[in-house]
Order: sequence, then structure tokens, then C-alpha cells
Amino acid sequence: MAKKSLCLYFQVHQPTRLRLYRFFDIGKDSHYYDQFANRTILRRVAQKCYLPMNALLLDLIKQNPGEVKVAFSISGSALEQFDRYAPEVIDSFKALADTGCVEFLSETYYHSLASLVNPAEFRQQVLKHRDTIEKYFGVVPTVFRNTELIYSNAIGEQVYDLGFSTMLSEGARHIMGWRSPNFIYKSETQPKLKLLLRNYILSDDIAFRFNGSGLTAEAFLDSLKASVQDGGDTVNLFMDYETFGEHQSAQTGIFDFMKALLPLVASEGTFALRTPSEVAKKHKAVADLDVPEAISWADEERDLTAWLGNELQKDAFDKLYAQYEKLSILNNGVLWEDFGHLQESDHFYYMCTKFFSDGEVHKYFNPYDTPYEAFINYMNALSDFIIRVDDMLTTSDAPALPSDEVNKPKRSAPKKSKTDVIAPGRKADGTKKKK
Repeated sequence: MAKKSLCLYFQVHQPTRLRLYRFFDIGKDSHYYDQFANRTILRRVAQKCYLPMNALLLDLIKQNPGEVKVAFSISGSALEQFDRYAPEVIDSFKALADTGCVEFLSETYYHSLASLVNPAEFRQQVLKHRDTIEKYFGVVPTVFRNTELIYSNAIGEQVYDLGFSTMLSEGARHIMGWRSPNFIYKSETQPKLKLLLRNYILSDDIAFRFNGSGLTAEAFLDSLKASVQDGGDTVNLFMDYETFGEHQSAQTGIFDFMKALLPLVASEGTFALRTPSEVAKKHKAVADLDVPEAISWADEERDLTAWLGNELQKDAFDKLYAQYEKLSILNNGVLWEDFGHLQESDHFYYMCTKFFSDGEVHKYFNPYDTPYEAFINYMNALSDFIIRVDDMLTTSDAPALPSDEVNKPKRSAPKKSKTDVIAPGRKADGTKKKK
């Protein structure tokens, strides 16, 4: 009997946090970022999570040759901070890459929501991220994972047009209905795009419910087997990498749990640990999945309300992306970089006004006391950014924008030439990469 697949994917991201940016700083000081907080938090998480967990995975891979496999997507924002504050973390990921048992996925460079509003900016960030992953780890990603697993039919079409045939998303209950996330599906509007869906119940057993639960590797393997007892090809466990050591401290036994679980799965015989690309190659899609409105892995609703659920978030979001046309005319590298960091989805997440169980989760990740403080601080920084853009547009030789274009938030992606997108598995010159 063929083994089922068990796919472990970890999201690695650290936001570029804003400093306390006051109203009186607008127009006077364009330094937006809290580098002290970024360095302090990054170093702390590196010591508690990234370094020990990477070392654990490396040992397990070496002890179980070809049997232990995992996947990561690492945002460009996180890679910038690793490079600046903790280069040893990059070295530890390189060591994992060298084993051949770890897959690195593609995503938006700035962990942004660009796929929802601006196809051209989305495309540019995906290409930038792809090039960065190749630079650091020597591989070109072939599987795509959008920010926070956000997916819709329209986004799937964009992703396929960028050269990807496999994408990760959420097994959202309101989309799945009676169907199981333990199969591969395909996009309703782009049948050549395969979809791997997160089993959120089993994923959250580790990510959110592990602390104090007494969960053992043996008990969790029983849950995995029970989930495919009535059918299923793959169980996809997708979670934040910071689960290990940061959200779930070492004292909870989370490292010991993983140290026991992966060899147990590899030896027990029901499952084979496989990367997303291996899962997509191994199993066929069983049905189309129609997702007309975007879903995500956030909160109980599994939609976009964590980032765009109130007027504060929408106002900030719209004003930010209204700058795109002006930035395209100026094409200034410094402004583009600030625009990218201001797009990070975390800024909008901090403005969420949800309560109850979701509110507790939001509070844990929020450096602000209230969402209103987050909004005011962000809008102060954004106001300064807009002044810089407008001043440069006024003083530059660039042609003025038509009045109906200045605040236009959306722009269709330009038609691609053969050199616009480098197909996964190929070098920049179009030749195939050596295996």
C-alpha cells in the first residue's frame, strides 16, 4: 500500500517595525523604523527559535537520510534582518538547504497584500523574492505561498502566470464544506494550478494548543492516521516557524515533541514526509476548488478581516497603494524600498479591532496598546512618505500625471515578455539549472 504524504511547511517572517513617529516628525524626519526593536526581537527569536530548531532539523535529517523533509518560505523582510543582525541564522538555513531535504518556497518579498490590489507590484515582489532566495540558497522556488496563505481564483491566475503550477492555501471550512483538506485540489479558473490546503485542526494542535495539552508524538501520529482513515492523500501541516521556542517555549517540550515525532512518522510506515513539490508530483488533484472571495489562514473567519476588516485598515491601505502610479514615474530606489516596507501586512494587522478569541491572538502579536495607536503612528509615517513622493514629483523632470491617475489604486500587470519571468528551475539567462 502506497504511503500517504505528510507535508510540513513553516512560515518565517519578521516585520520591519515602525518607531514612534509623531505628528511633528512629518515633513522633518523620514526615518520610520525602530531598528533597536527590530534588532532586539530578531536576536531574541533567533536564539529561542531559529537557531535551535534549525539545528534540531539538521540533526534529524542527518540521522534519517532521505526520510525527514520540510519546507520554508522566508520573507525578504526577515532575510534583510538576518543579514543585518544575525547572519548565523542564514548560515543555519544554508546548512539545511545543502541537505537536499528542505524546499524553499516563493512568496511576496515584503510579506505584503499586493496580490489583492496591484498585480504589477505583486509580480515585482514575487520576482524579487525569487531572486533573493536563489542568491542566498542557490535554488529557484517552484511552489508559491502567498502572504498568510491568501488565495482566490484571481490570485491563483496571477500565480500561474508567474510560472508556478503549485500553490499553498488554507482548508477554510466555508470553502471546503464537506470536503477534506487532505487531498490535492486545482483552481476552478486555472485547472493547471494545483492547491495544497492546510489541515488547520491538526496544524493548530501544534501551533496554538500544544502548551499544557500533554500532546505526545504517539498521540499526534494517531490523530494523523485517523484524519486519513476514511480517505485522503496528504496531511498538510502549515504553521509559523516561531511556534517553536517563541510562541511555544522550550519549557513546554515543543522541541522534544518534534524530535520524537519526525523519526516516528518516518519509521511507522503510514506516512512519508514530503516537500510541497513532491506532494504535488505524487498525487493527482481530485476536484476543482472555487474561491471567488479571498481566503487566508487568519482568525476564525479565514478571510481578510485581520488586515482589511475595519475603516482604519482600509483607509491606510487605500492611501498607501494610491502612491503606486507616482512611484512608477519617479522610479526612485529609496522610495520603492520604503513603499515595500510600508506594505508589510503586519502594519494593517496591528490596526485590527477584533475581540474574543481572535482578539487575544492579535494582542499577542501587537506592539501597540490599541489599534488606534497603530493607525495614528502608521498614518503619520505614511503622510511623510506621501510628502516625499509629491515633493520629488514636483521637483523632478518627470511628466505630470493626469488628475484621474494620481490617486488610482490599481494597475493591471504589464504584458510579460519571455524575459519578464524566469521559469522555476532555470537561471536568469533561461538555461536549465544543474541538479
